[in-house]
Amino acid sequence: MGGEVGKPYTLTLADLRKLPQTSAAVKFTSAKGDQEHTYQGVPLHEVLKTAEPRFDQSKKNGQLRGVVAATGGGDYRAVFAWAELDPGFSKSQILLAVSEDGVPFDDAAGPRLVVPQDTKGRRYVSELNQLWVGVVDPVVDGAK
Repeated sequence: MGGEVGKPYTLTLADLRKLPQTSAAVKFTSAKGDQEHTYQGVPLHEVLKTAEPRFDQSKKNGQLRGVVAATGGGDYRAVFAWAELDPGFSKSQILLAVSEDGVPFDDAAGPRLVVPQDTKGRRYVSELNQLWVGVVDPVVDGAK
């Protein structure tokens, strides 16, 4: 876990299994058709706040300028606005899943990012290997 954080760190699937778990029953459409699963895991927000994201507190709601990029196997990547995963702004709960339908993921494969509110599974990131936290300001301000 890196980017604009005060405490970058590495977390394994075994580490995630030791943290308090929650579950989410999901339905989504994928390239394989309609899917219905129950995932067990840790809320993404809980893991990210441990890294102490650095948002500009001099800006009103500075964390709303935050983004999170999740990268998985095959360099697959999905990007989220901070407000999508912060329970102070959203009722959604994005998970770092450690199992699907009661079957643990293989340690070598890593966790899966699960987005229960999505109707399509395209932002589900399998074999998650990197989380990056940043802000949009350099991109937006540089685009003027």
